[in-house]
Amino acid sequence: MTTRTADDLPFDNGFAELPPAFYTRLMPTPLPAPYFVAASTPAAGLVGLDPADLARDDFIAVFTGNEVPARAQPLAAVYSGHQFGHWAGQLGDGRAILLGDIDGPQGRMELQLKGAGMTPYSRMGDGRAVLRSSIREFLCSEAMAALGVPTTRALVVTGSNKGIIRETMETAAVVTRMAPSFVRFGSFEHWRYRDKPEELRILADYVIKTFYPELAGAPNPYLALLEEVTRRTGVLIAHWQAVGFMHGVMNTDNMSILGITLDYGPFGFMEAFDVDHICNHTDQGGRYSYANQVPVGHWNCYALANALLPLIDDQEAAQAALDVYIDAYGTRFDELLHAKLGLTTTHEDDRALADTMFQLMQDNKVDFTLFFRRLGDLRLDVADAEREASDAPLRDLFLDRPAFDAWAAQYRARLRQEGSVDAARRVAMHAVNPKYILRNYLAQVAIEKAQNGDYSEVTRLLSVLERPFDEQPEHDAYAALPPDWAAHLEVSCSS
Repeated sequence: MTTRTADDLPFDNGFAELPPAFYTRLMPTPLPAPYFVAASTPAAGLVGLDPADLARDDFIAVFTGNEVPARAQPLAAVYSGHQFGHWAGQLGDGRAILLGDIDGPQGRMELQLKGAGMTPYSRMGDGRAVLRSSIREFLCSEAMAALGVPTTRALVVTGSNKGIIRETMETAAVVTRMAPSFVRFGSFEHWRYRDKPEELRILADYVIKTFYPELAGAPNPYLALLEEVTRRTGVLIAHWQAVGFMHGVMNTDNMSILGITLDYGPFGFMEAFDVDHICNHTDQGGRYSYANQVPVGHWNCYALANALLPLIDDQEAAQAALDVYIDAYGTRFDELLHAKLGLTTTHEDDRALADTMFQLMQDNKVDFTLFFRRLGDLRLDVADAEREASDAPLRDLFLDRPAFDAWAAQYRARLRQEGSVDAARRVAMHAVNPKYILRNYLAQVAIEKAQNGDYSEVTRLLSVLERPFDEQPEHDAYAALPPDWAAHLEVSCSS
């Protein structure tokens, strides 16, 4: 990593090379007396920055939007989208401003200031983010990356004591998030619904040239683009389901053209298992429940196909491209589930074993993360008389213990069928089943401390979440069942 001043950050901006219709150039709106909250060391490494530098005044000024580096080209992008299944028309970066992109050790990353002030796309909004939501996005972006889930990243959070009105008066913050691109499904829908085929083609060509160059030589590059994005989206949703993550607002304007998790608002991780759980208090109809994420992901790909259809010019081929979603999701989820169960082979009865397991978890409201983590400690080489005591940490998650015992007997038989060895299986399962996730109450504790001027818990929690599969016995409390008061926490679209 190279020590540098904030003003000489080596920004470029490929997106700014698109015609002016795709964005509005503008400067961020400064915030008074900005201060440093937290930074991510792994994210800093992606753009060759020293995380210690991010707490310096010159970097705080840049990543709050108070100063703009010489090579940056700030802009807000326009896009449209379907929100909760309904066409919402023009949207755009209403509170996010793209500074540009920086080449790093693993490729280029765009840096975007979320909460940097009003833009022409703010509609009725104030263009700001609050400390609460910025900390949530910062922590979850980095937690998801550590879990191996494709995601945007979060570099740094800065704050200001400027008052911002949400449900109550809060204070302002800016989170600097990073991704190779922030182009969304809704970016294509914008031009399709405006009947602008040339702009649609320009955007598609930019995406293919910049992010999918291998598709340029396909017989129909736009069809190939649809198929690859659809495949990636299916794989992404499989990762979400496997770690119990719920996005909360799977609108088409929140779906990445790169198949990465985009826009952390009212998200949540599954605790007491319920396939119909809704993490977004605003989503009263349950469109974006845990179970519905799979079909909604497919529906969103259909919306993208409709947007690209003027370029593809073959409706049957477009429909066939969408079919890869089911296979991509099913194959990846099956792989992830087998790994979570410690199974190294496949068997025709595996689906029934898993279905019975999920139904038991549902009936007993078993904590999703604790179940899979403790399942890795289940032993085959234990005498019958000692089995109940050996199974107790896992078994006690269930109210109906006889039902668990019956399933565990089937599971043990399946493990013996493939000659599973306890020690090796435990290592493998603990490498894919996290001990630590970003539970809502953990985020809330960190947020409340930060709102009182203590940012140490944000940093401490981030350090735990960066190693979710490690035992970290000194942090066992972060892996415990949520306290009773956590049941009353709600997150909504304002989060």
